[in-house]
Amino acid sequence: MTYQAPVDDIVFALKTAAGLDDLLRRGLYAGLDAETIRAVIEEAGKFGAEVLAPLNAPGDKTGSKFSAGSVTTPPGFRDAYRQFAEGGWSSLPCAEEFGGQGLPEIVSAAVGEIWNASNVSFGLCPLLTQGAIHAIEAGGTDAIKAKYLPNMVAGKWTGTMNLTEPHAGSDLGPLTTRAVPQDDGTYRITGTKIFITYGEHDMAENIIHLVLARRPDAPAGTRGISLFLVPKFLVNDDGSLGERNDVVCAGVEHKLGIMASPTCVMKFGENGGATGYLIGEENRGLATMFVMMNAARLGVGLQGVGVAERATQHAIAYARERRQGKSLASNGSSGMSPIIEHADIRRMLLMMKALTQAARMICFATAREHDIARLSNDPSERKAALDKAALLTPLAKAFSTDIANEVASLGVQVHGGMGFVEETGAAQYLRDARILPIYEGTNGIQAIDLVTRKLPLANGGVVSAYLAELADVIAKVRASNRPEFGRMAQRLTEALSGVQTATLWMGLMLKSEPEAALASATPYLRLMSLTAGGTYLAKGALSEDASSPRVALARFFAENLLTEAAGLSETVQGGAQSVLVDAHGPLFA
Repeated sequence: MTYQAPVDDIVFALKTAAGLDDLLRRGLYAGLDAETIRAVIEEAGKFGAEVLAPLNAPGDKTGSKFSAGSVTTPPGFRDAYRQFAEGGWSSLPCAEEFGGQGLPEIVSAAVGEIWNASNVSFGLCPLLTQGAIHAIEAGGTDAIKAKYLPNMVAGKWTGTMNLTEPHAGSDLGPLTTRAVPQDDGTYRITGTKIFITYGEHDMAENIIHLVLARRPDAPAGTRGISLFLVPKFLVNDDGSLGERNDVVCAGVEHKLGIMASPTCVMKFGENGGATGYLIGEENRGLATMFVMMNAARLGVGLQGVGVAERATQHAIAYARERRQGKSLASNGSSGMSPIIEHADIRRMLLMMKALTQAARMICFATAREHDIARLSNDPSERKAALDKAALLTPLAKAFSTDIANEVASLGVQVHGGMGFVEETGAAQYLRDARILPIYEGTNGIQAIDLVTRKLPLANGGVVSAYLAELADVIAKVRASNRPEFGRMAQRLTEALSGVQTATLWMGLMLKSEPEAALASATPYLRLMSLTAGGTYLAKGALSEDASSPRVALARFFAENLLTEAAGLSETVQGGAQSVLVDAHGPLFA
């Protein structure tokens, strides 16, 4: 089935969850209006549907090919990337001083969903490049910025993130890649990095690697990590490309999904040391890299939304066409019914649509806070927005990628036996989605980050303010007393109460029994995400008339998915001890 960007759903989510009209009224987006933003999203939708989506299934079948240190992307990818760069899509969210268009984060989020819905393997490349640009902006010298950013913004060069090493996954403390300072101010980088997305490819003329490494005199652990820029080709003072740097791709991984995206093993300094340039302060590399990682976490959340949207469209199209059995809704007509008439199929499709829209709204709400933190003239408002973005980022990343797997799995189920064979295409979305909860810090790490770092912000003031914001929406739903809302107000109230009591419990456990808090972190994140997503859907429903499908979707979410909240709250508060069994005891023998 052909992908069509859900422009109406995207714009609706921007208006309701991200408060687009309010931000425009306040003048936060100078020179922009709602019509222009919609036009950008529509054009992105055309590019995604016409250029990227047709390459998705063929790219999955062909994959990227490795040979003698080089990687060839599937047919059509190189030309698509050329069109992508020439169309200005690579420069959309970047600073104007380096040739970017300076469009806000909410627009970048919206088009990012489209790139990943149409072709998630392709979408990974610009996602990482934009993250690298942000990191260089944050930590690079003026000379480094002038030399590298214009070509990265223009899409001529792409960027990567080099963190993981073979002996250490998400734990960066033990990394052994070395950076030896040279007399000319550069560093010689030696070491091996794995799982490097687009570490080598044929779509751009240069690849700019951001590499975490340790100086010889650096302290142990994460306090001794620095960040370095290591180009594939060295760049001359006049901006032209020089000789090949001492960095090579040693191979690509054979994966479950995202076959067209090359996941590389990168070796630095096999012939004396790769030339690298310090980004940010010595031994403070993680602080600068987290600029890139935080941007990537929201970006990966939007990958989840994109894959979920594509799987949903695919399943609905199949359910309309596939005829099997005779439904009770057939009203006595002869012949088999389209399976969309069967109640259980409709239940699954509604779950897919509701989870996708809820995740989209959480991501866009997070993007809103990034914009306020960057663009507001009020320092206190900027600080509050930065804290709120920090609180919401684990939800945006983890919930959106978890539901991508759930939605893609439901898509296979809607297809029945045909979903389990590759020809229908439903299986690819499930395979592609599976990496997303692992990327950029596993979802377990996101949950731990939420509980241990984000809940204590401002002594709990940030989460309290956010829950009060949700409570205000829920109060309006209750006061509306609209019969078409069904039990929406009741279910939202119950969910919020569950979050409130679980949050208080978390605060106590962090002080008295921190391992119990860690054991309950993942169900807590799910609980908060469901409550937030359901509230955003309800907020949107308040602006719609009784016959709107958005009202029906919000009611479905409340009455069929939010019922999980009460059980999750009980799990958070009462399930930790059953998790904390002896790691070396008989249960794991």
